[in-house]
Amino acid sequence: MRVKVTIDSIEKAYNGIKSFIHKTPLIYSNSFSKMFSRNIFLKAENLQKTGSFKVRGALNKILKTKAKKVCAVSMGNHAQGVAYAGKCLDIKVKIIMPLVASIAKMEATKYYGANIILKGNNLSESLAYAKKLKDCEFIHPYDDIDVINGQGTLAIEILKDLPEVTDLIIPVGGGGLIAGIAVYIKEKNPRIKILGIQSERARSGVESFNKGNVVKIDVEPTIADGISVEKIGEIPFELIKHYVDDIVSVKEESIAKAIMNLLERKKLVVEGAGAVGLAYLLEDNSFKIGKNTLLLLSGGNIDMMLIDKIIYSALISSKRIISFSVEIHNFSKEFYDIIKIITKQRGIIKNVFKDSFYMTPPFDHMRINFLVETKDEKHGDEILSTLLKRKYKILY
Repeated sequence: MRVKVTIDSIEKAYNGIKSFIHKTPLIYSNSFSKMFSRNIFLKAENLQKTGSFKVRGALNKILKTKAKKVCAVSMGNHAQGVAYAGKCLDIKVKIIMPLVASIAKMEATKYYGANIILKGNNLSESLAYAKKLKDCEFIHPYDDIDVINGQGTLAIEILKDLPEVTDLIIPVGGGGLIAGIAVYIKEKNPRIKILGIQSERARSGVESFNKGNVVKIDVEPTIADGISVEKIGEIPFELIKHYVDDIVSVKEESIAKAIMNLLERKKLVVEGAGAVGLAYLLEDNSFKIGKNTLLLLSGGNIDMMLIDKIIYSALISSKRIISFSVEIHNFSKEFYDIIKIITKQRGIIKNVFKDSFYMTPPFDHMRINFLVETKDEKHGDEILSTLLKRKYKILY
Protein backbone atom coordinates (compact mmCIF):
# COMPACT_ATOMS: atom_id res chain seq x y z
CA MET A 1 0.00 0.00 0.00
CA ARG A 2 1.31 3.45 -0.93
CA VAL A 3 -0.28 6.35 0.88
CA LYS A 4 -0.90 9.81 -0.54
CA VAL A 5 2.08 11.72 0.79
CA THR A 6 3.93 13.47 -2.01
CA ILE A 7 6.03 16.54 -2.74
CA ASP A 8 2.86 18.28 -3.93
CA SER A 9 0.78 17.37 -0.85
CA ILE A 10 3.53 18.51 1.52
CA GLU A 11 3.99 21.81 -0.32
CA LYS A 12 0.23 22.41 -0.22
CA ALA A 13 0.31 21.73 3.52
CA TYR A 14 3.14 24.24 3.97
CA ASN A 15 1.27 26.94 2.09
CA GLY A 16 -1.69 26.38 4.39
CA ILE A 17 0.12 26.43 7.72
CA LYS A 18 3.13 28.72 7.23
CA SER A 19 1.37 31.86 8.42
CA PHE A 20 0.66 30.20 11.80
CA ILE A 21 4.14 28.79 12.55
CA HIS A 22 7.74 29.88 12.91
CA LYS A 23 10.28 29.12 10.21
CA THR A 24 12.67 27.74 12.80
CA PRO A 25 16.40 28.53 12.57
CA LEU A 26 19.06 26.29 11.10
CA ILE A 27 22.16 26.56 13.29
CA TYR A 28 25.70 25.57 12.33
CA SER A 29 27.59 24.23 15.34
CA ASN A 30 31.33 24.87 15.43
CA SER A 31 31.79 22.81 18.58
CA PHE A 32 29.88 19.74 17.38
CA SER A 33 31.49 19.98 13.95
CA LYS A 34 34.94 19.81 15.54
CA MET A 35 33.83 17.04 17.87
CA PHE A 36 32.59 14.79 15.06
CA SER A 37 34.89 15.93 12.22
CA ARG A 38 32.06 16.90 9.87
CA ASN A 39 29.70 19.84 9.43
CA ILE A 40 26.93 19.56 12.01
CA PHE A 41 23.76 21.62 11.61
CA LEU A 42 20.87 21.86 14.07
CA LYS A 43 17.28 22.41 12.95
CA ALA A 44 15.91 24.09 16.08
CA GLU A 45 12.27 22.97 16.04
CA ASN A 46 12.42 23.21 19.83
CA LEU A 47 11.90 26.94 19.16
CA GLN A 48 8.65 26.27 17.26
CA LYS A 49 5.25 27.49 18.44
CA THR A 50 4.29 25.35 21.49
CA GLY A 51 7.91 24.12 21.63
CA SER A 52 7.52 21.23 19.19
CA PHE A 53 7.05 20.20 15.55
CA LYS A 54 3.65 18.71 16.43
CA VAL A 55 1.83 21.94 15.68
CA ARG A 56 2.58 21.51 11.94
CA GLY A 57 0.64 18.27 11.61
CA ALA A 58 -2.17 19.44 13.86
CA LEU A 59 -2.72 22.61 11.83
CA ASN A 60 -2.76 20.77 8.52
CA LYS A 61 -5.18 18.14 9.79
CA ILE A 62 -7.66 20.66 11.18
CA LEU A 63 -7.46 22.73 8.00
CA LYS A 64 -8.24 19.60 5.98
CA THR A 65 -11.10 18.33 8.14
CA LYS A 66 -12.87 21.69 8.39
CA ALA A 67 -14.43 20.36 11.58
CA LYS A 68 -15.95 22.76 14.10
CA LYS A 69 -14.77 20.72 17.07
CA VAL A 70 -11.77 18.40 17.42
CA CYS A 71 -10.34 16.17 20.12
CA ALA A 72 -7.04 14.47 20.83
CA VAL A 73 -5.38 12.22 23.37
CA SER A 74 -1.99 13.29 24.69
CA MET A 75 -0.02 14.21 27.79
CA GLY A 76 2.48 16.40 25.98
CA ASN A 77 3.46 17.99 22.66
CA HIS A 78 0.53 16.72 20.60
CA ALA A 79 -1.92 18.14 23.13
CA GLN A 80 -0.35 21.58 22.95
CA GLY A 81 -0.05 21.42 19.16
CA VAL A 82 -3.74 20.61 18.69
CA ALA A 83 -4.77 23.21 21.27
CA TYR A 84 -2.72 25.92 19.56
CA ALA A 85 -4.02 24.92 16.12
CA GLY A 86 -7.58 25.13 17.41
CA LYS A 87 -6.92 28.58 18.80
CA CYS A 88 -5.45 29.77 15.50
CA LEU A 89 -8.36 28.43 13.48
CA ASP A 90 -11.10 29.29 16.00
CA ILE A 91 -11.98 25.63 16.53
CA LYS A 92 -13.13 24.14 19.84
CA VAL A 93 -10.66 21.59 21.21
CA LYS A 94 -11.03 18.77 23.72
CA ILE A 95 -7.86 17.14 25.02
CA ILE A 96 -8.30 13.87 26.86
CA MET A 97 -5.53 13.16 29.35
CA PRO A 98 -5.09 10.30 31.82
CA LEU A 99 -5.43 11.02 35.52
CA VAL A 100 -1.63 10.80 35.90
CA ALA A 101 -0.97 13.74 33.56
CA SER A 102 1.29 16.39 35.08
CA ILE A 103 -0.16 19.69 36.24
CA ALA A 104 2.45 21.58 34.19
CA LYS A 105 1.36 19.89 30.94
CA MET A 106 -2.32 20.41 31.69
CA GLU A 107 -1.77 24.10 32.38
CA ALA A 108 0.32 24.53 29.22
CA THR A 109 -2.48 22.99 27.15
CA LYS A 110 -5.19 25.04 28.89
CA TYR A 111 -3.19 28.17 28.05
CA TYR A 112 -4.12 27.67 24.39
CA GLY A 113 -7.81 27.46 25.22
CA ALA A 114 -8.39 23.71 25.16
CA ASN A 115 -10.93 21.94 27.34
CA ILE A 116 -9.08 19.28 29.38
CA ILE A 117 -10.90 16.05 30.21
CA LEU A 118 -9.22 13.66 32.64
CA LYS A 119 -10.20 10.07 31.84
CA GLY A 120 -8.39 6.77 32.36
CA ASN A 121 -5.32 5.65 34.25
CA ASN A 122 -3.10 5.66 31.14
CA LEU A 123 -3.07 6.82 27.51
CA SER A 124 -4.67 3.60 26.27
CA GLU A 125 -7.70 4.12 28.53
CA SER A 126 -7.88 7.79 27.53
CA LEU A 127 -7.80 6.76 23.86
CA ALA A 128 -10.62 4.26 24.37
CA TYR A 129 -12.74 7.04 25.88
CA ALA A 130 -11.89 9.49 23.07
CA LYS A 131 -12.92 7.03 20.36
CA LYS A 132 -16.43 6.90 21.84
CA LEU A 133 -16.92 10.64 21.50
CA LYS A 134 -19.33 11.55 18.70
CA ASP A 135 -19.26 15.34 18.84
CA CYS A 136 -15.66 15.94 17.70
CA GLU A 137 -13.17 14.99 14.98
CA PHE A 138 -10.35 12.87 16.41
CA ILE A 139 -6.80 14.08 15.62
CA HIS A 140 -4.32 11.20 15.70
CA PRO A 141 -0.76 12.21 16.68
CA TYR A 142 0.98 10.34 13.83
CA ASP A 143 -1.07 7.64 12.07
CA ASP A 144 -2.79 10.05 9.70
CA ILE A 145 -1.95 11.21 6.16
CA ASP A 146 -2.78 14.89 6.77
CA VAL A 147 -0.69 14.92 9.95
CA ILE A 148 2.24 13.32 8.10
CA ASN A 149 1.98 15.92 5.33
CA GLY A 150 2.09 18.65 7.97
CA GLN A 151 5.17 17.22 9.65
CA GLY A 152 6.83 16.87 6.25
CA THR A 153 6.80 20.65 5.83
CA LEU A 154 9.99 20.70 7.87
CA ALA A 155 11.79 19.22 4.86
CA ILE A 156 10.92 22.26 2.75
CA GLU A 157 12.67 24.56 5.20
CA ILE A 158 15.64 22.20 5.52
CA LEU A 159 16.32 22.02 1.77
CA LYS A 160 15.81 25.75 1.36
CA ASP A 161 18.33 26.60 4.09
CA LEU A 162 20.74 23.69 3.50
CA PRO A 163 20.47 22.34 -0.06
CA GLU A 164 23.88 20.69 0.35
CA VAL A 165 22.72 18.49 3.25
CA THR A 166 24.02 14.90 2.98
CA ASP A 167 22.38 13.27 6.03
CA LEU A 168 19.38 13.82 8.26
CA ILE A 169 19.17 12.31 11.75
CA ILE A 170 15.57 12.34 12.98
CA PRO A 171 13.80 11.21 16.17
CA VAL A 172 11.28 8.39 15.73
CA GLY A 173 8.27 7.68 17.91
CA GLY A 174 5.05 6.96 16.03
CA GLY A 175 6.89 7.73 12.79
CA GLY A 176 4.85 10.61 11.39
CA LEU A 177 7.73 13.08 11.51
CA ILE A 178 10.37 10.98 9.80
CA ALA A 179 7.86 9.63 7.26
CA GLY A 180 6.79 13.08 6.06
CA ILE A 181 10.33 14.44 5.92
CA ALA A 182 11.70 11.32 4.21
CA VAL A 183 9.15 11.42 1.39
CA TYR A 184 9.98 15.01 0.50
CA ILE A 185 13.75 14.69 0.89
CA LYS A 186 14.16 11.41 -0.99
CA GLU A 187 11.86 12.46 -3.84
CA LYS A 188 13.92 15.63 -4.21
CA ASN A 189 17.33 13.97 -3.78
CA PRO A 190 17.52 10.19 -3.19
CA ARG A 191 21.25 10.44 -2.39
CA ILE A 192 20.52 12.15 0.93
CA LYS A 193 20.60 9.58 3.74
CA ILE A 194 17.94 9.50 6.45
CA LEU A 195 18.54 7.83 9.79
CA GLY A 196 15.88 7.45 12.48
CA ILE A 197 16.70 7.32 16.21
CA GLN A 198 14.77 5.84 19.12
CA SER A 199 15.44 5.23 22.78
CA GLU A 200 16.54 1.67 23.53
CA ARG A 201 13.59 1.55 25.94
CA ALA A 202 11.01 2.17 23.20
CA ARG A 203 12.25 0.30 20.12
CA SER A 204 9.11 -0.41 18.10
CA GLY A 205 10.51 1.46 15.10
CA VAL A 206 13.82 -0.41 15.25
CA GLU A 207 12.17 -3.82 15.59
CA SER A 208 9.62 -3.05 12.90
CA PHE A 209 12.26 -1.78 10.46
CA ASN A 210 14.42 -4.87 10.98
CA LYS A 211 11.50 -7.30 10.56
CA GLY A 212 9.70 -5.48 7.77
CA ASN A 213 6.35 -5.23 9.56
CA VAL A 214 4.88 -3.26 12.45
CA VAL A 215 5.90 -4.72 15.82
CA LYS A 216 4.25 -3.86 19.14
CA ILE A 217 6.55 -3.81 22.16
CA ASP A 218 6.46 -3.20 25.89
CA VAL A 219 8.06 0.19 26.55
CA GLU A 220 10.10 1.07 29.60
CA PRO A 221 10.34 4.50 31.24
CA THR A 222 12.60 6.82 29.23
CA ILE A 223 13.71 10.45 29.39
CA ALA A 224 12.79 10.55 25.69
CA ASP A 225 9.11 10.27 26.62
CA GLY A 226 8.03 12.23 23.55
CA ILE A 227 8.95 9.27 21.32
CA SER A 228 7.90 6.49 23.68
CA VAL A 229 5.23 4.48 21.86
CA GLU A 230 4.29 0.80 21.98
CA LYS A 231 3.75 0.55 18.24
CA ILE A 232 4.94 2.65 15.32
CA GLY A 233 2.11 3.90 13.10
CA GLU A 234 0.85 1.72 10.25
CA ILE A 235 0.66 4.57 7.72
CA PRO A 236 4.07 6.09 8.58
CA PHE A 237 5.70 2.67 8.48
CA GLU A 238 4.65 2.09 4.87
CA LEU A 239 6.56 5.25 3.95
CA ILE A 240 9.48 4.52 6.26
CA LYS A 241 10.09 1.15 4.61
CA HIS A 242 10.39 2.85 1.24
CA TYR A 243 12.25 6.05 2.10
CA VAL A 244 14.29 5.68 5.32
CA ASP A 245 17.80 4.18 5.29
CA ASP A 246 17.87 2.81 8.85
CA ILE A 247 16.45 3.16 12.36
CA VAL A 248 18.64 2.57 15.43
CA SER A 249 18.36 3.10 19.18
CA VAL A 250 20.47 4.90 21.78
CA LYS A 251 21.07 4.48 25.51
CA GLU A 252 19.47 6.65 28.19
CA GLU A 253 22.90 7.82 29.37
CA SER A 254 23.69 9.10 25.87
CA ILE A 255 20.41 11.04 25.72
CA ALA A 256 21.21 12.68 29.06
CA LYS A 257 24.68 13.64 27.78
CA ALA A 258 23.14 15.08 24.62
CA ILE A 259 20.69 17.24 26.58
CA MET A 260 23.56 18.57 28.69
CA ASN A 261 25.77 19.23 25.64
CA LEU A 262 23.02 21.19 23.91
CA LEU A 263 22.49 23.27 27.05
CA GLU A 264 26.16 23.85 27.69
CA ARG A 265 27.51 24.31 24.17
CA LYS A 266 24.56 25.80 22.27
CA LYS A 267 22.40 27.23 25.10
CA LEU A 268 19.43 25.29 23.73
CA VAL A 269 16.80 23.64 25.92
CA VAL A 270 15.92 20.36 24.19
CA GLU A 271 13.76 17.53 25.51
CA GLY A 272 14.96 13.93 25.52
CA ALA A 273 13.13 13.03 22.30
CA GLY A 274 14.71 15.98 20.51
CA ALA A 275 18.22 15.14 21.70
CA VAL A 276 18.42 11.54 20.44
CA GLY A 277 20.19 12.55 17.21
CA LEU A 278 23.09 14.07 19.10
CA ALA A 279 23.00 11.09 21.47
CA TYR A 280 23.63 8.83 18.47
CA LEU A 281 26.70 10.81 17.40
CA LEU A 282 28.02 10.78 20.97
CA GLU A 283 27.53 7.03 21.13
CA ASP A 284 28.18 5.61 17.69
CA ASN A 285 29.31 6.49 14.17
CA SER A 286 28.73 3.16 12.43
CA PHE A 287 26.17 4.72 10.09
CA LYS A 288 28.25 6.21 7.28
CA ILE A 289 27.53 9.88 7.68
CA GLY A 290 28.54 12.37 5.02
CA LYS A 291 29.96 15.87 5.06
CA ASN A 292 26.89 17.91 6.04
CA THR A 293 24.78 16.31 8.75
CA LEU A 294 21.57 17.81 10.10
CA LEU A 295 20.23 16.92 13.53
CA LEU A 296 16.53 17.62 14.01
CA LEU A 297 15.87 18.99 17.50
CA SER A 298 12.19 18.07 17.45
CA GLY A 299 11.07 19.68 20.71
CA GLY A 300 12.02 21.56 23.84
CA ASN A 301 9.22 20.79 26.28
CA ILE A 302 11.23 19.23 29.07
CA ASP A 303 10.03 19.02 32.65
CA MET A 304 12.00 21.61 34.63
CA MET A 305 12.09 19.24 37.60
CA LEU A 306 13.85 16.69 35.41
CA ILE A 307 16.61 18.88 34.01
CA ASP A 308 18.64 18.93 37.23
CA LYS A 309 18.56 15.13 37.45
CA ILE A 310 19.51 14.75 33.78
CA ILE A 311 22.43 17.16 34.05
CA TYR A 312 23.73 15.44 37.20
CA SER A 313 23.41 12.01 35.56
CA ALA A 314 25.23 13.23 32.46
CA LEU A 315 28.03 14.78 34.50
CA ILE A 316 28.51 11.53 36.42
CA SER A 317 28.45 9.27 33.34
CA SER A 318 30.93 11.51 31.48
CA LYS A 319 33.09 11.74 34.63
CA ARG A 320 32.76 15.51 34.76
CA ILE A 321 31.82 14.75 38.35
CA ILE A 322 33.49 11.86 40.15
CA SER A 323 32.17 10.26 43.31
CA PHE A 324 34.52 8.24 45.49
CA SER A 325 35.48 7.48 49.06
CA VAL A 326 38.87 7.33 50.74
CA GLU A 327 39.69 5.17 53.74
CA ILE A 328 41.89 7.02 56.24
CA HIS A 329 43.33 6.36 59.69
CA ASN A 330 44.53 9.76 60.87
CA PHE A 331 41.79 12.30 60.23
CA SER A 332 43.67 15.46 61.24
CA LYS A 333 46.61 14.65 58.96
CA GLU A 334 45.27 12.57 56.06
CA PHE A 335 42.03 14.43 55.46
CA TYR A 336 43.79 17.74 54.83
CA ASP A 337 46.42 16.00 52.72
CA ILE A 338 43.68 14.65 50.43
CA ILE A 339 42.08 18.11 50.20
CA LYS A 340 45.44 19.57 49.13
CA ILE A 341 45.94 16.87 46.46
CA ILE A 342 42.52 17.50 44.91
CA THR A 343 42.73 21.30 44.96
CA LYS A 344 46.34 21.37 43.74
CA GLN A 345 45.20 19.49 40.65
CA ARG A 346 42.36 22.00 40.23
CA GLY A 347 39.58 19.60 41.11
CA ILE A 348 36.56 21.38 42.59
CA ILE A 349 35.18 19.71 45.70
CA LYS A 350 31.38 19.92 45.52
CA ASN A 351 30.63 17.86 48.60
CA VAL A 352 32.53 15.98 51.31
CA PHE A 353 31.30 14.12 54.36
CA LYS A 354 32.38 11.50 56.85
CA ASP A 355 30.61 8.13 56.70
CA SER A 356 29.96 7.62 60.40
CA PHE A 357 28.49 4.15 59.82
CA TYR A 358 31.55 2.79 58.06
CA MET A 359 33.26 1.26 61.08
CA THR A 360 34.81 -2.20 61.19
CA PRO A 361 37.18 -3.78 63.69
CA PRO A 362 39.65 -2.69 64.94
CA PHE A 363 37.82 0.67 64.56
CA ASP A 364 40.98 2.59 63.80
CA HIS A 365 39.92 3.92 60.39
CA MET A 366 37.08 5.82 58.75
CA ARG A 367 35.69 6.58 55.30
CA ILE A 368 35.40 10.07 53.78
CA ASN A 369 33.07 10.53 50.78
CA PHE A 370 33.97 13.05 48.07
CA LEU A 371 32.08 14.56 45.14
CA VAL A 372 34.56 16.34 42.86
CA GLU A 373 34.01 18.34 39.66
CA THR A 374 36.64 17.77 36.95
CA LYS A 375 37.40 19.11 33.47
CA ASP A 376 36.94 15.73 31.84
CA GLU A 377 37.48 11.99 32.32
CA LYS A 378 41.26 12.28 31.96
CA HIS A 379 41.42 14.97 34.65
CA GLY A 380 39.41 12.80 37.05
CA ASP A 381 41.67 9.81 36.41
CA GLU A 382 44.73 11.96 37.18
CA ILE A 383 43.30 12.99 40.57
CA LEU A 384 42.47 9.40 41.52
CA SER A 385 45.86 8.18 40.28
CA THR A 386 47.68 10.70 42.48
CA LEU A 387 45.70 9.55 45.53
CA LEU A 388 46.58 5.95 44.79
CA LYS A 389 50.26 6.82 44.43
CA ARG A 390 50.10 8.36 47.90
CA LYS A 391 48.89 4.93 49.14
CA TYR A 392 45.32 6.00 49.86
CA LYS A 393 42.69 3.28 49.60
CA ILE A 394 39.93 4.43 47.22
CA LEU A 395 36.45 2.94 47.43
CA TYR A 396 33.48 3.36 45.04
